[in-house]
Amino acid sequence: MNEVSAYSLPEHYDWISTGLDGDIAYYVGLAQKSGGPVLELGCGTGRCSLAIARTGIEVTGLDLSPEMLHRARKKAAEMGVSDRIRWVEGNMSHFDLGERFRLIIIPYRSFLHLMTVREQLAALAAIRRHLEEDGLFAFNIFVPKVSDLADQDRRMAYRGSFPVPGTDHLVEVHDWTEFDHFLQRARVIRYLERFDGEGRSLERLRTVFWFRYVYPTELFHLLRVAGFQVVNRYGDFKGRPFDRQSSELVVEAKKI
Repeated sequence: MNEVSAYSLPEHYDWISTGLDGDIAYYVGLAQKSGGPVLELGCGTGRCSLAIARTGIEVTGLDLSPEMLHRARKKAAEMGVSDRIRWVEGNMSHFDLGERFRLIIIPYRSFLHLMTVREQLAALAAIRRHLEEDGLFAFNIFVPKVSDLADQDRRMAYRGSFPVPGTDHLVEVHDWTEFDHFLQRARVIRYLERFDGEGRSLERLRTVFWFRYVYPTELFHLLRVAGFQVVNRYGDFKGRPFDRQSSELVVEAKKI
């Protein structure tokens, strides 16, 4: 397996992490209503932060990966929005930026990268400290279904084929997932293979990441314990009510 690429892993992340249906419009809409400033936690390469900055709103993007932030800075410079974005390398479970925000967001299920209840509560406490008294905290997670988790455990799953911008190349993605259901954790080994326009394999990469899935009732309890009141909950980014059929949970919360 070739671990060295002509492209960086953050570039591959950009190609395959295209978001969820309507998520950018949703978070940009919240940012416009708030007027800013906005803090995005787990900002990655800046997909959401850049979209918000393009509307003229000031944004701070925080992420643990310096490589992701390097890619985000490059994209901000190319878009001409560097003056409206501050990038911070840090951990969402313990950060201190010395200011408060009208809106704090954690898009693209990044809250699930907090691997223990202790980390989740620490992150919520830090968010509460950084949120204006009448500010809004918004984020989304997937809703775990027991049958789906069982089907995915220790199996290879095809995640899709994604175009490489400016080329005729495609990147195919497969995930091998191993669950520890006692701790509600998953380890994902992701395999990426890039092909040219004639279907020839050009390179293969392998990366590993972890997440901890959270059930809705558990999440609502965590928020309450951390001093938040849920003001809205949706089943998608277009405002559909959250119910037992929902596969996504979008939460808006304020300080109690």
